[in-house]
Amino acid sequence: MTEQSAPRVCSGMELLAVFGSGAALSAAALTWSWQHHALLNYGDAVAHLHIARRVIDSHRPGLTQLGSVWLPLPHLLLIPFVAVYTWWADGIAGAIPSMLAYLASCIGLYRLARRRLNPVAAALTLAFFALNPNLLYLQTTAMTEPLFLCEFVWLIDLLVEWRTRLSSDPARARRMLWPIAGLLVAAIFTRYDGWVLALLAWSAIGIVLLRRGELRSRTFWLASAAVVAAPLAWFAYNAAFFGDWLDFARGPYSAKAIELRTAAPGGSPHPGWHDPSVSLRYFLKSAEMDAAPESWGTALLIVSVLGAAWAWLTGRRRAFNWALLLWLPLPFYAYSVAYGSVPIFIPVFWPHSWYNTRYGMELLPAFALGLGFAAQFFLSAVREFKQRWAIHAANLLFGLVVLNALLVLRDRPLTYVEGIKNRDARRPLLEEIPPVLRGLLSTRPGGVILMETSVYPNLVTCTGIPLRQTINESDKQLYRAALADPAAHAAIVLAFDGDEIDRAVHAHPEGLTAVGRYHAPGQPSATIYVSSMHSPQQTASVVIASGKEAR
Repeated sequence: MTEQSAPRVCSGMELLAVFGSGAALSAAALTWSWQHHALLNYGDAVAHLHIARRVIDSHRPGLTQLGSVWLPLPHLLLIPFVAVYTWWADGIAGAIPSMLAYLASCIGLYRLARRRLNPVAAALTLAFFALNPNLLYLQTTAMTEPLFLCEFVWLIDLLVEWRTRLSSDPARARRMLWPIAGLLVAAIFTRYDGWVLALLAWSAIGIVLLRRGELRSRTFWLASAAVVAAPLAWFAYNAAFFGDWLDFARGPYSAKAIELRTAAPGGSPHPGWHDPSVSLRYFLKSAEMDAAPESWGTALLIVSVLGAAWAWLTGRRRAFNWALLLWLPLPFYAYSVAYGSVPIFIPVFWPHSWYNTRYGMELLPAFALGLGFAAQFFLSAVREFKQRWAIHAANLLFGLVVLNALLVLRDRPLTYVEGIKNRDARRPLLEEIPPVLRGLLSTRPGGVILMETSVYPNLVTCTGIPLRQTINESDKQLYRAALADPAAHAAIVLAFDGDEIDRAVHAHPEGLTAVGRYHAPGQPSATIYVSSMHSPQQTASVVIASGKEAR
């Protein structure tokens, strides 16, 4: 029941079993999502795929197409897969890296658990994590949570191993600083949570080395330079290409700007705004409901916390205490919801809706590991009381883990419901507009469409055209030129009420004829115009000129 009494290294056969079971679950989830057309439910998933595709398919291809708000690593990983048009269009491109991240997370969490837990308790830890329906759904999409969870879990595993080897094998511990730094850099370039994680983890490493009189380590300072360079590189990228080193935080597409545009006048923008206690309550509830049925949530939290406390109290070596960093999402999201323009809506609290429910997934590894320690304590107690009851107790716990997953499925996973609501809000426009665009293009072969692609990027794939057959907001000078004279630059114009193109059409209506207007509940209406002035040769000359300006 202590750190020395359980094996700390898992065998190759164990890891093979973890890989095989994880692969089977991942493939089953992908099959289900494919059959239910759920790969592209999330608007954000579609947007991630769109950003990756425009790096290689636009009038101005290149890294500037990565944008300034979302961090670049998820999109860079998607590029090889979105290069295949059908994979981009149907969402398979997003599932591939997410599924690989899910598999790696399962292996990393099992390795971490086996450093202190026996095989049965470690398997229970893995089962709770791997069977989670919300995670299984998200790993079939292009959302960033599976990748960040992978980085998070492996970072904690390596930190525990590093601290263990610091005394027994200092040379190897020094070498381990490089993969740790690499994971921190990856986390920094994946989600902004990673910035806080990197600051705390690397500072803690420095404090440990300082106390041991080893802070002069050349490896530590070189690796420190790499970790520090990551956010500085993002600042420099924003400054160079968007004119503001903090464009991701205060630019027109930042979370703060979106909050200001969507907030009701005179009221707080969302629950928990400037109130950390309320924001903590919302985040905790979303984490509980992501991991278990609502009625089990409080019990899950209590048992997980007790398990983590028991692990801390009984650990003779303090290396495993680094695993407590798995609880970092609690203070991070309590602050972010309160002061970082990051709302969370859940159906059981006002306003009884679904928004950013997936953020609670970041506590799933902490819940799983805490439950693993609680399970080991329970099984050890049963074994000491009645040895022959231990197998029945283990079967009971595995049954409860499976029942938990089934109940979450019965209630419908929060992340899946949120995705459905995302999709349903867009569906009328996605069903009505692309057939019209295809019909118009059939009489205008190679015709260019002037449209914004950031809100409804899959209008492009539903129409069956490449991104470079559009002029959109990522085209910079070409887009500005098209706004000044829409009819001369595009054969077809798609405008949504109130957007830049809509304002441009009203300012410069010459040569444009409206051919259809389309509506969706709660969404801006769309209007399609055709140009009587445009020719493909005109667009070609403007594109060439725009390319020269960009260079």
